[in-house]
Amino acid sequence: MSLQALIFDVDGTLADTERDGHRVAFNRAFADAGLGWEWSVERYGQLLEVSGGKERLQRYLQEDQPDFIPPGDVKAWAAEMHRLKTRHYRDLVQQGIMPLRPGVKRLIQEARQAGIRLAIATTSAPDNVLALLETGLGADSPSWFEVIAAGDVVPAKKPAPDIYCYALEAMGLPPEVCVAIEDSHVGLQAAIQAGLTTVITPSSYTQDEDFTRAALVVSHLGEPSKPLQVLAGHTLPSTYFDISCAQSLLAASLSVTGSRIDLQ
Repeated sequence: MSLQALIFDVDGTLADTERDGHRVAFNRAFADAGLGWEWSVERYGQLLEVSGGKERLQRYLQEDQPDFIPPGDVKAWAAEMHRLKTRHYRDLVQQGIMPLRPGVKRLIQEARQAGIRLAIATTSAPDNVLALLETGLGADSPSWFEVIAAGDVVPAKKPAPDIYCYALEAMGLPPEVCVAIEDSHVGLQAAIQAGLTTVITPSSYTQDEDFTRAALVVSHLGEPSKPLQVLAGHTLPSTYFDISCAQSLLAASLSVTGSRIDLQ
């Protein structure tokens, strides 16, 4: 079947946002709230096993701050802290300290030129997504994406497939004509359960995770002047991942096999 859509994760996939973006924004929110907490690079990596910032906060309270009693309901407190953190995150994004990863802008532009539909499927808050798109791709870039499925639009977050199922239903497309691009094992699980052929570009926090069921694992999407490295699978027809590569993955029906192939 012909490729009809690309569905992108955001954090770690479009840009390496977690360590120097979300983590720093959380720490600034803690400081604003007068809390003596600071998430280290290592601790935040552990908390990333939980999808969703509000959920991460609640896990942190359970594991690291069991004696902390938030004012009012814990979920309401986490939501308020997350709103404060989001403001700091937008400021960091607008400073340009988290550029798009290699090949992201090129692939999105190529897809638009080829008439391939675009969507986002992420647990990140909508405001975070818009800030990254507008800074990295341009003020009008959110309109390039037919669906931006983000945040709490579905109750069950990755590794549940719900966010991808939501995007597919909104586009009216079966998974067999779409390719998902992710960076983490949790995201891969979600995409695979939704029936999607999935390309993985590991980020700084996810390089050692299990990507056995991915159709292809590459260091990044690559540029003509910055070749990608294939981490699982044989060589690609070019030094960067493009629409023809995505179409080849679909044709090979590799969404669940995890086998090694040569796309040439």
